[in-house]
Amino acid sequence: MGVQKKEASRPKKVPGNLKLKGENFYRDRKKVQYINMLKGGRAKHDSKGNLVKAAPFQSTEATPARIEPNRKWFGNTRVIGQKALDEFREQMSTKINDPYQVLLRRSKLPTSLLHDNTHIGRVNMLQTETFGDTFGPKAQRKRPKLNVEGYDQLVSKITDSEGTYDHKKDANLLANQQSDFTDAARDWYFSAGTSKRIWNELYKVVDSSDVILHVLDARDPEGTRCRHVENYIKTEAPHKNLIYILNKVDLVPTWVTARWVKVLSREHPTLAFHASISRSFGKGSLIQLLRQFTRLHSDKRQISVGLIGYPNTGKSSIINTLRQKKVCNVAPMPGETKVWQYITMTRRIYLIDCPGIVQFSSSDTDTDIVLKGSIRTQSLLSPEDYIPEILSRVRKEYIQRQYQIDKWDDAHDFLSELATITGKLNKGGEPNLHVISKMVINDWQRGRLPHYRAPPEFSEPLPKQASSEQTDAATEKATVGADAEDETMEGASDNEEVESKRITLAELNINQIFSKIPVVAEYLPVDLEGDKDLKAQEKIQGEEAAQKSSKKAAGKRKREAEVADTSDVEADWDEVFESAVKQD
Repeated sequence: MGVQKKEASRPKKVPGNLKLKGENFYRDRKKVQYINMLKGGRAKHDSKGNLVKAAPFQSTEATPARIEPNRKWFGNTRVIGQKALDEFREQMSTKINDPYQVLLRRSKLPTSLLHDNTHIGRVNMLQTETFGDTFGPKAQRKRPKLNVEGYDQLVSKITDSEGTYDHKKDANLLANQQSDFTDAARDWYFSAGTSKRIWNELYKVVDSSDVILHVLDARDPEGTRCRHVENYIKTEAPHKNLIYILNKVDLVPTWVTARWVKVLSREHPTLAFHASISRSFGKGSLIQLLRQFTRLHSDKRQISVGLIGYPNTGKSSIINTLRQKKVCNVAPMPGETKVWQYITMTRRIYLIDCPGIVQFSSSDTDTDIVLKGSIRTQSLLSPEDYIPEILSRVRKEYIQRQYQIDKWDDAHDFLSELATITGKLNKGGEPNLHVISKMVINDWQRGRLPHYRAPPEFSEPLPKQASSEQTDAATEKATVGADAEDETMEGASDNEEVESKRITLAELNINQIFSKIPVVAEYLPVDLEGDKDLKAQEKIQGEEAAQKSSKKAAGKRKREAEVADTSDVEADWDEVFESAVKQD
């Protein structure tokens, strides 16, 4: 072998460094590993079809099992009495079902054993019916399609529907059926927002988010709630924080906003919001709340905040308001956002915009879907069919003020007079009902026709976790605080890691003064009667808050003065020395 410089720098072969099988001049080691990865996962057979080598995790051979040697096997076990276990179950159930508590990390304790197993054993159907009558092409048994998971849920659903049942709208009754025509196929645009692609985008946003903002329309909060998504988050992702954002509060009276915030706060923290780059409302409260969530998730470098909801509820407008510039395309029509997109709000907060989704509901008619703003007006084939419902929901005075029409007999007469006034006529002077109907629906969706859904009365009290200020109609508290105390079961060892931590939303106060909402819609004094009581309550609460703050400031100044006085007093050294001599 040579001893020159070129020979010394040549890498020496190590006996253990063998070539990988298949590695040659044409394929290096990395390429061979990639090819083996593509070929892997399958079983190997010989020419006769006999199994030579089973696929990974598919072998039926039982290898000898070994138990890891650990001294914990010889230690004491944890024992808990039945009474203490029942008390612990009750406390856990109240805390888990509390919407004003945040779960940071899951416990390593076997908390799943605390729940009773309600699994029902499989019923052998072949004992009552034969296989041919039950399955296959000649089956005699039809499988019922139910939208409930169990018998209790079915009973509760039936009891809830008894109060809202209307025999005039029941199409199954013979009195309401008409046999002189056949039912036409449903128009294609009613499936907007329900495609598999849209729901895939939604689940991407839910899976990627730490905090989920459910955007609702203040004119109809209950109609724009996606209860299926709420149940999914509650069951499949309880560690994610759900917050209601009541958007478009500038289109309803302030007392309506205050009452809806009070109703929705029973289930989840709720904030009122008005999306506008120049004159917004609720922006500071939302940013303050998101910053508190960054402190709660201190183990992460940043948190993701996803915005979900019905189409045309203002999700992209909220993002533009938080960024104070146009970062998302917005339009006064549904379906502007096609895919999910990430937007950087701060160094630790990322926003995720989601396309609008439409939840299927058997109680929603075609008119309800159109008036919720889920369908573009240009796509409607017969928009004049939805005008009677608009005329019934909006006060007659608002329609007269908007269109300068004094009276009308029915919807057709109203559209004819409006077409004559605006000049929307066909050949021969006939009114163009199709175009004028679209114009009325656009005015309904964009807030030119003032309307709102009245909130229910408050017969049920708010949960105890909410503060007393939150129960008032003037303010709403969505609070987040840190609590360092952890509750663990008795008998846990000292070296055990802290498993779980729950934070109660009761220390950070986010006050919203609803009288400062810039209401754009012009309502009659009849609809604004509740604003007087609201302003009086806000004034009283403002005075009480000022008194509390002044008392706190006075107490703080007094404590500082006492500390300063004690520090200025010099010690009497004669007494000090005398006491020291006496002790000696």
